[in-house]
Amino acid sequence: MKPSAKPVSVTLFGAAYSVYTRSARLALIEKGVPYRFDEVHVFGPGGAPTEHLARQPFGKVPAFEHDGFALFETAAILRYVDEAFSGPALQPVDTRSRARMTQAMSVCDSYLYGHGVWGIFVERVAKAKRGEAADEQKVAASLPKVAACHAVLADILGDQDHLCGDALTLADLHAAPMLACLAMTDEGRAMMAAHPRLEKWWQRMGAWPAMVQTRAGTDV
Repeated sequence: MKPSAKPVSVTLFGAAYSVYTRSARLALIEKGVPYRFDEVHVFGPGGAPTEHLARQPFGKVPAFEHDGFALFETAAILRYVDEAFSGPALQPVDTRSRARMTQAMSVCDSYLYGHGVWGIFVERVAKAKRGEAADEQKVAASLPKVAACHAVLADILGDQDHLCGDALTLADLHAAPMLACLAMTDEGRAMMAAHPRLEKWWQRMGAWPAMVQTRAGTDV
């Protein structure tokens, strides 16, 4: 449980190693929302626990509850946290900037997660920890997609301090956990170094207090 003197009415169900759970935790921390964190492991031999399937019928993490209101799917949780609680706004007011934020988040979900987290990080880092060899064909097939993700995010960033402007947004909180995984691989570091402004952004985000607070075994 995250220590706080305030009453806790929010529970986040997830796994510390999950990039999506981490995104939700980052949003809660940035908004200053006290929350209880219940660890749920969905990759065991039996899959997701039965009680978790009642919260999330697809057996994924995270799931979220606030005063009896239950929610799953990370993007929905992130937007709810930003809009339901006081604290710094994590979504741009400007229509085009908000659309760009949604685009960046969708790129992460559609391409960076599958090709970067699973196609490179899992093959290079997670499998090595289990004493297994990487599937080099899978890594090779993932590299062009992940390089394209870096290029797109670098273009969205431009010369701004954050992905969608000069203030932190949900796009930063969504991309950073996935890029933290890639930063543990040679391929990920090389792709990041090809975009100096994105690399500087990542250096700031990697040291961001909420990122430090939510580090797990899958992080640098």
